[in-house]
Amino acid sequence: MDTLDAIMTRRSIRKYTDQPVSESQVQALLSAAMAAPSAGNQQPWHFVLVRDKTRLHEIARIHPYAAMAPKAALGILVCGDTRVEKHPGFWVIDCAAAVQNLLLAAHAMGLGAVWTGIHPVREREQAFAKLFGTPEGIVPHSFIPVGNPAEEKKSEDRYRPERVHLENFQPDRP
Repeated sequence: MDTLDAIMTRRSIRKYTDQPVSESQVQALLSAAMAAPSAGNQQPWHFVLVRDKTRLHEIARIHPYAAMAPKAALGILVCGDTRVEKHPGFWVIDCAAAVQNLLLAAHAMGLGAVWTGIHPVREREQAFAKLFGTPEGIVPHSFIPVGNPAEEKKSEDRYRPERVHLENFQPDRP
């Protein structure tokens, strides 16, 4: 699958089969995530792999949009490390780039995944920090359930010309 095809056909997958995700697939997902660009190359991310079904059920309880977590083969908690920031605040963008790489890699490998946001919702950050015992300065950013897809979603053209502006946001301004 080429890059544009992966971008244009990736969809959020919330239904999974019972088939496991291999260690080599997990390694490839994390390698792709860690290949993301980051401000000043600070690479402020940490990843927690979650395969334990009890913990996946707990995640579904504390996150209103992670009901599919217990059915996934695994979940990946993406956290930002504010302790390594060279450029304060950019850890959020850096982690988002890592998540997008991870999602595209999953799709390219025939896996399904969905992005469930944690940051900036303080209650979610606190609940995940408590569940996973994250140290001070490590902020839960996103949780990504991953598995072999039990659903297929069609791609759609999301290009919206009205969202594109030439030279200026307002057309009547020079």
